[in-house]
Amino acid sequence: MKLIVGIGGMTNGGKTTLTNSLLRALPNCCVIHQDDFFKPQDQIAVGEDGFKQWDVLESLDMEAMLNTVQAWLSSPRKFARAHGVSVQPEASDTHILLLEGFLLYSYKPLVDLYSRRYFLTVPYEECKWRRSTRNYTVPDPPGLFDGHVWPMYQKYRQEMEANGVEVVYLDGTKSREELFREVLEDIQNSLLNRSQESAPSSARPARPQGPGRGCGHRTARPAASQPDIV
Repeated sequence: MKLIVGIGGMTNGGKTTLTNSLLRALPNCCVIHQDDFFKPQDQIAVGEDGFKQWDVLESLDMEAMLNTVQAWLSSPRKFARAHGVSVQPEASDTHILLLEGFLLYSYKPLVDLYSRRYFLTVPYEECKWRRSTRNYTVPDPPGLFDGHVWPMYQKYRQEMEANGVEVVYLDGTKSREELFREVLEDIQNSLLNRSQESAPSSARPARPQGPGRGCGHRTARPAASQPDIV
């Protein structure tokens, strides 16, 4: 059983922190970070906004990222060994790949490969404050957040929603532990559902009647409690 989980969303929304927590908790779990596929700085164009276009899809070598995902799909065990992940005997048939990044759902060849898609959001002011506290290899020039980062986030999110990409929205202002538990439980439920669906019908437990806690994706829709306008 293979599961590809996307941890996407806005800059400084808590993607890496959540991903690292899941990586430690899930069996036979590997991770691919989208940031590892940035093109060299001299290949990043300067846009009409006057800034280097780091927050656009063209700044990333997405073909290389897709090839890396396909390498995992072709042999999760081999991929895990190459990345120092030991396969757990008690869960040897389960393999999980986490993809973490800010434009995970904007590259069409990848969109349909996800088993689960999560999208972290925080309000504008919180996002801007978090961004200001980070130290990047290439420091942010003055005005980058309002002139480029935030407009590109809004652009790609609107495109995602217009294209009907289904995601589970996560409130990035929640505590790290609360977010971790919420997503871990959802992934574990998804694994359980898949194992039951693949089991012979005679071995399947009876499904509970009445409303239950579902694991389905929510249609891409802005959360009312998370305003994203300046």
